Amino acid sequence: MSEQTKVSPDDRAFFGHPRGLATLFFLEMWERFSYYGMSAILLYYLYDRTSDGGLGMDKPTSSALVSIYGALVFMSGIFGGWLADRVLGMRRAVLVGGLLIMCGHLALTVPGGLPALLVSMLLIVVGTGLLKPNVSSLVGELYSPTDHRRDAGFSLFYMGINLGAFLAPYLVGTLGQQIGYHLGFGLAAMGMAVGLVVYARGRARLGQAGDAPTNPLRAGERRQVGRRAAVGVAVLVVAVAVLAVTGSLTVQALINAVSVLAVLLPAAYLVMMLRSPHTDAVERSRLIAYIPLFLGAVCYWVVNEQSGSVLAQFADTRTDLEILGFAVPSSWFQSLNPIATLVLAPTFAWLWIRLGDRQPATPRKFAIGLLLGGASFVLMAGPGLLHGVDALASPWWLVASYFVVICGSMCLSPVGLSATTKLAPRAFLAQMMSLWFLASAAAEGINAQLVQLYRPETEVGYFAGVGAAVMAAGVVMHLMTPWVQRRMGGVR
Repeated sequence: MSEQTKVSPDDRAFFGHPRGLATLFFLEMWERFSYYGMSAILLYYLYDRTSDGGLGMDKPTSSALVSIYGALVFMSGIFGGWLADRVLGMRRAVLVGGLLIMCGHLALTVPGGLPALLVSMLLIVVGTGLLKPNVSSLVGELYSPTDHRRDAGFSLFYMGINLGAFLAPYLVGTLGQQIGYHLGFGLAAMGMAVGLVVYARGRARLGQAGDAPTNPLRAGERRQVGRRAAVGVAVLVVAVAVLAVTGSLTVQALINAVSVLAVLLPAAYLVMMLRSPHTDAVERSRLIAYIPLFLGAVCYWVVNEQSGSVLAQFADTRTDLEILGFAVPSSWFQSLNPIATLVLAPTFAWLWIRLGDRQPATPRKFAIGLLLGGASFVLMAGPGLLHGVDALASPWWLVASYFVVICGSMCLSPVGLSATTKLAPRAFLAQMMSLWFLASAAAEGINAQLVQLYRPETEVGYFAGVGAAVMAAGVVMHLMTPWVQRRMGGVR
């Protein structure tokens, strides 16, 4: 987008920022409300008894489905970013994505069993892939590269994300668990609908930001892309038909396929960038330095991304839900992540500024993040070790675990975003950011297999083993810091 299409620097109507930021802030807040609202009750809907409105699936399969859902959501951003850049433009991609998300939630407002669930997941995955990366890019389009308000604008925007994630478990979770799951999914759909109304009414405030594709397909390219898409769809249809005929089209087959894809996709991305003639020697060295960071991020997200599966199950089946004399729904514990983020993010931002040049190097921060992430899981082995797995655990174990894991996130997640932009080859700036988000997809793919091992009799060993493995990765990262720094090509 040219400099002339940026919003005027004199536009300070929203807390000193462009009015368009208010539109995107509330759109993203309500989108995250719908996403985390569904996530708050999805696991319980999957394994709850059919007589209570659930699908009656076994707990290991339910946890694995929650993980592959997360993996597909993270992977879909690649497709959504490409479609916006080449076909729709960011503004239309956001609108279409929001409509698909709303329809996905609506698919679960009526009892439709497993088919309705799969349709819902497909719509939400595609919709989130269209909306999530592009609404963030639109925020950047509101500011010129030299506008000093840009970083603060993103900080406000991310407050909207966490506000939506914070509210969702209390509203959607309570309605879904106390009255009915389908009503809960309906409230999630309503949240997305409110976000779409806000977006439709406020689109004029965005100026021309994201109005057209940045790199539209030419006529010849459209035919080529159309042929490739047709071939891809045909191969997929044939594969599904063969699996159906042979009796192999099962939930477990879907889980296994997504697990493999989630791991292979980022590996293919890295190999492609390393082998590209557009990557020079210095950039190749930086990419090699990035590989341990990427693998460290995968290890960390293996723990963090189990909040909607294993930790949600622990909250529901193993936790004393009476707090200060009040019985609380188990879904409320999923608000702990955004609460901790809202409290700790400014604290760690102040800490890094305070330390200045004395702050740890990027790989060292990753090592700290991994040690804290692993420690949060080792901590969860405590209730079983001290009191056995048949006694209900104090809710403060979960509170402490979430606090520790988010401390780890503050050392790794924003630092990883920064390192990704600094170590990216110039020809792959946007794709490198997609690669960073694929670390979460790979972790969810691994989790789809891992979480199936969690059950009461394995609880202590599961938490201690996974936590210790992640902490060991932190020790390895600490030892590799000098090697990584030498290959970062002068980047700190």
